[in-house]
Amino acid sequence: MGAEPTKILVVDDDDDIRGLLIGVLSEEGFAARGVPDAGRMDAAIALERPDLVILDLMLPGEDGLSICRRLRAASSIPVIMLTARSAEVDRIVGLELGADDYVTKPFSKRELVARIRSVLRRGGPPAGRNPPQEVLQFNQYTVHVNARRLSDSSGHDIALTSAEFDLLVCFVQAPQRVLSRDLLLEKVHQRRGDPFDRSIDTLVSRLRKKIEAASDNERLIATIRSHGYLFTPTVQVVPG
Repeated sequence: MGAEPTKILVVDDDDDIRGLLIGVLSEEGFAARGVPDAGRMDAAIALERPDLVILDLMLPGEDGLSICRRLRAASSIPVIMLTARSAEVDRIVGLELGADDYVTKPFSKRELVARIRSVLRRGGPPAGRNPPQEVLQFNQYTVHVNARRLSDSSGHDIALTSAEFDLLVCFVQAPQRVLSRDLLLEKVHQRRGDPFDRSIDTLVSRLRKKIEAASDNERLIATIRSHGYLFTPTVQVVPG
């Protein structure tokens, strides 16, 4: 028997858009279903445990930002936001709340599927493959690259979203080098740079809060004005 198809839950109150998304995703081999609001989303998640949620921000009742905050507090399920092209503030807030990526309306089928596959790839290597385990250390942290875990000196895991972890890997694999926003955007989101896209800055801010809180306020990710970001700690490879 083959592997079960990836389950995607579409949360959008627009019947036409919801139907369009389900059709596109089904054509691509995903097991897609849709719901129009937060209440039915909660029931679907509890019953079916989807692998990814596509979440429209403009919903009746509980809006997408509130839902995103609630989802991230309760689980690590990947979330891709659907936003209006002009809603930059909402996109930034959504990313701050822990969304993994966003797609602006109107969107192309190719862009949507690319965003989904990019987020899903962050879950780890394909089944059946056992790549060498890369383990890196900096300060009091250990990064288990292939296992996609960050732990502290006591062995406790630090909860990171998939996008936060991908960003951290970019930094620990290139310490003490300036990495441009465009490069980070391409590596983390597989999206080309846009002068008005501040999603990487938002992601850096989220990651800083998690890894600098226990570092005596040491600035581990330095902003290099007009150039990008620099990861300041020394990184060591742990022998396998």
